Amino acid sequence: QVQLVESGGGLVQPGGSLRLSCAASGSIFRFNVMGWYRQAPEKERELVATMTSGGNTNYAVSVKGRFTISRDNAKNMVYLQMNSLKPEDTAVYYCNYNGIHWGQGTQVTVSS
Repeated sequence: QVQLVESGGGLVQPGGSLRLSCAASGSIFRFNVMGWYRQAPEKERELVATMTSGGNTNYAVSVKGRFTISRDNAKNMVYLQMNSLKPEDTAVYYCNYNGIHWGQGTQVTVSS
């Protein structure tokens, strides 16, 4: 079993920045994929960004160039640096491990 705990969400004005963090614990495999997904009200959950333990990344087109995913494998942490935030980035952001395990989510609201 894997436990994921997100932090770092909040309210930010358009054009602002936030950094999300996710701490993983439990049965962590050396080779894995961790990432971020988001779900806006009345919409499907969608991929934001993923990163393998080897450093390969994948981004949604809508966030490419604005968001950066990073990891600290020694600490089993994954981060999401979000810059130039837009109102349409408002959603609950979820951390994911290997496509199976989910965190509880953290709310990001972009509004003036």
